[in-house]
Amino acid sequence: MVSNLGSLALGGLFVLTRQPVPIRSMVKVLLDLPLGEVRARGLVRRIAPSGGMGIEFIAMTQEDRARLSKALQPMLALQ
Repeated sequence: MVSNLGSLALGGLFVLTRQPVPIRSMVKVLLDLPLGEVRARGLVRRIAPSGGMGIEFIAMTQEDRARLSKALQPMLALQ
């Protein structure tokens, strides 16, 4: 499934979709970021009636975690 990203953090993400999978479903996540791809396994924690689902990252390699962290640094600096 290809979906739009609602929000992204080190602990997970919110995916905008009209076809969420059930809560507690395991999902594979592939983010195509400017610094490269980030792959993770996630667990659906929340379904939003407005059209989306919250996914918690539960497994990610150190390299992917570092790439995600580096990609998020400019956004975190704005807070």
